[in-house]
Amino acid sequence: MATTRLMPLHIGEGRSFSTAIEDIIDYVENPEKTDYGKLIYGFECDTRTADAEFTLAKRQYIHKTGRVRGADDVIAYHFRQAFKPGEVTPEEANQIGQELAMRLTKGNNAFIVCTHIDKHHVHNHIIVSAVNLECTRKFRNFWGSSWALRRISDKLCLEHGLSIVEDPKPSRGHYGKWLGDGNKPLSFQNQIRQAIDAALEQHPSTFEDFLKILEASGVEVTRRGKSINFRVPGQKSRTRCNTLKGDYTEQAIRERIAGTYISSVQPKRSSSSVRMLIDIDAAMRAGKGAGYERWAKVFNVKQLAKAVAYLKEHGDMSYEDLQAKAQAMTSRFNELSTQIKDMESRLSQNGELQKQIVNYSKTRAVYIEYRKAGYSKKFRAEHEADILIHQAAKKYFDSLGVEKLPTIKALREEYAQVLEAKRKAYAEYKQVREEMRELQNVKANIDYLLGPSVEKKQIIEHS
Repeated sequence: MATTRLMPLHIGEGRSFSTAIEDIIDYVENPEKTDYGKLIYGFECDTRTADAEFTLAKRQYIHKTGRVRGADDVIAYHFRQAFKPGEVTPEEANQIGQELAMRLTKGNNAFIVCTHIDKHHVHNHIIVSAVNLECTRKFRNFWGSSWALRRISDKLCLEHGLSIVEDPKPSRGHYGKWLGDGNKPLSFQNQIRQAIDAALEQHPSTFEDFLKILEASGVEVTRRGKSINFRVPGQKSRTRCNTLKGDYTEQAIRERIAGTYISSVQPKRSSSSVRMLIDIDAAMRAGKGAGYERWAKVFNVKQLAKAVAYLKEHGDMSYEDLQAKAQAMTSRFNELSTQIKDMESRLSQNGELQKQIVNYSKTRAVYIEYRKAGYSKKFRAEHEADILIHQAAKKYFDSLGVEKLPTIKALREEYAQVLEAKRKAYAEYKQVREEMRELQNVKANIDYLLGPSVEKKQIIEHS
């Protein structure tokens, strides 16, 4: 049972197109909500640079068509699709979201699908570029498109064996409120997370001290093999520590105690950071009023002053040093992008190898009997599915040139190590991206100031 909502996204007061699209994409791609990026899919765009690609497409559309709108211009479309708790896996929800976006856009627009698992219900956020891939037309948000979105979603749910809302009630609230549990108490997992945060605020010196504080607060702590399990009052089954994910896995807690942990929740961009200047002439041609012009002039003066202040705050940085720092940050950004892509490829290969090893093991006995039967056609007809799966697995091993297959345990350990490395790289990637953007904005604003103008010199003198 999935509910849907279609929301056209507008620029809003005090924001440019690029910052507006950055804000929404940064929200939906939150690594803690998307299992560190594993539940993010991009169509005709790189999910890590989708904001820049959508911005570029918009500019190309304006250049090709000459069509410019004012404050009511749509920067992108946001589809939200929420599923009944416990009815769908995050991976299946993401696949349904991809199919939903593809059917509604007919493959004419770039989009990203982000599946969030931070709530008690799995839900998708789909951001669709406002212009098509050729940058010549805009997405047709026709009358009744919200109804069409729901109908497509319902059809996909039925195709995937999920229930649908038989008598939908119009609602602008979130899915939990629509179900009638707006006052629902905290889940057991969230109670455990709160208890962990409270225990860590007491600054335990070791992990064992942390567990003692947690037990003293009323949380039952048990060990089973290498795993640690928690249970709060009223909870029947225990919660394994590592299923809490994010900042609450055992390794993350150990790192938080040691002070070496990089939080998965990235800070929002500071209001003091340097932003790009507004093209006031273009805004006025688009139909902006005198009030907007006055505001934009003040905004631009502030951003120019901030750019000069940035140089002074960093030891009266010279233009050459600014150039070198911006270039170094861009290089680091590209390096991290390459590393993350490589790790994603390794994770994909590792997962596929695990899958094929399991398939091979499950069907091995049937294939042995098939050989003993002299490759009988009758036997094959009776066990064709298992035989094909076994042969496909063998063909996959041959394509890798693997002489001795690794164990599932070794592969899972390797997967966990690479996933953790990717998590840390992604956290640094987000920080570097913010710094790189600010440096690029500072440089662009300084480049503007270097032009001859009495007004610009006054800005420098009074900064």
